[in-house]
Amino acid sequence: QVQLVESGGGLVQPGGSLRLSCAAPRTILSSFLQYDYHWYRQVPGLQRELVATSKSGGSTNYADSVKGRFTMSRENTRKTVYLQMNNLKPEDTAVYYCSRQYGSQVHWGQGTQVTVSS
Repeated sequence: QVQLVESGGGLVQPGGSLRLSCAAPRTILSSFLQYDYHWYRQVPGLQRELVATSKSGGSTNYADSVKGRFTMSRENTRKTVYLQMNNLKPEDTAVYYCSRQYGSQVHWGQGTQVTVSS
């Protein structure tokens, strides 16, 4: 069963913006609210990097490399989390993955490619 559905990747020029979405259509709202949600990214040959976290309690944390440029948010009524990415740089090029965790339950999205190039 697909738990998380990602969308919004693509090709953008340096300095541009993209918004990634991660929907949880099979999740009831009360469960959606309990999970911590994360955005990761991965470049081929390198380890997956944690980009941003949205805790169930409301706090949000970012990797130093994206602070001030990326914003993670939740829209609970849509059971969707977002990653707004501004002032994109070529080094942001990667496959971006959404994941969520509650206790021992961990789910991953399928990944979406983001390419920043002129």
